[in-house]
Amino acid sequence: MMNLNDLIQWDRFITPTVIRIFYWMALGAIVLSGLSFLFSAFGLMAVNFFAGVFLLIASILYVCAGIVFVRIVCELVMVVFRINDHLGAIRDQGEKI
Repeated sequence: MMNLNDLIQWDRFITPTVIRIFYWMALGAIVLSGLSFLFSAFGLMAVNFFAGVFLLIASILYVCAGIVFVRIVCELVMVVFRINDHLGAIRDQGEKI
């Protein structure tokens, strides 16, 4: 877990901890906006049925694509920090020799 000392010193990155919070917040925003589009689609069906069905399908695809996109972005950030950790371990092994 993170404490105040981690925020003051630069020995440890806080982004791997924060990225999990960002992921859940982005996931919630995508689902809420998808629900908004879904309800808009039902309202649009009363005016123009085909446009409402199109918006309904688009809102479902938006939520699915958004979830996958946010997951990929968060995993790419985590990979960069893991690479940094592994390079640090390799450097530490070279110093011991």
